[in-house]
Amino acid sequence: MESVNFSDIFKSSFLEKTNSFSIIDSLIGLLVAFAVGLFIYWVYKKTFSGVIYSHTFNISLIVMSMATALIIMGISSNILLSLGMVGALSIVRFRTPIKDPMDIVYIFWAIVSGILCGAGFIPLVIIGSILIGAVLIFFINRIKVENPYLLVVRYSDRSIENPLEHMVAEHSLKHSVKSKSVMPGGDHEITYEIRIKENNMSFINNISDMKDVKSAIMLSYDGNFTA
Repeated sequence: MESVNFSDIFKSSFLEKTNSFSIIDSLIGLLVAFAVGLFIYWVYKKTFSGVIYSHTFNISLIVMSMATALIIMGISSNILLSLGMVGALSIVRFRTPIKDPMDIVYIFWAIVSGILCGAGFIPLVIIGSILIGAVLIFFINRIKVENPYLLVVRYSDRSIENPLEHMVAEHSLKHSVKSKSVMPGGDHEITYEIRIKENNMSFINNISDMKDVKSAIMLSYDGNFTA
């Protein structure tokens, strides 16, 4: 039978874990996570092309990177803690609506960076973040994509359909009729999908001035009215 002395009774497992805990490594990982989060913050601000810029969302990317690194550091040396953390995090639900699909890319980037920083893969996260940032800046700010528009015209007389078709064809690179309907009261409404020339939308004023045209609306696919 083994004897139990006084020191064994008051032995603390907390102190044992503290001795195996490297404060310097943890500080380095958190500082790198903070630096990478700042880089993600800068890239997001540089590449944002929406209407309303969310400063709080951008700051949350920095905190997300650091918090993820902190979690990985905590569970990396304890299998029981890691299982408990997975169970605790499984009840968390992210219910904030994501309006721009690119926001998901930045969230995933921040989480992956935090994981790598917490696991100690510092060179990998630095090289990967630089490459990802360069790709995002190049493709979003340098490559121009011409998005199609929807032209919705409401008119009262069907006789203007041919002149309207010619005018749309003359001022667009490509167009097609998406829908055509008869409104209550005898009015007609037609919707074109068009790609305009050199972002010139002045021809919509000519359409509005046509006889029997009651309204002409240009609508982009992101939901912003441009006329």
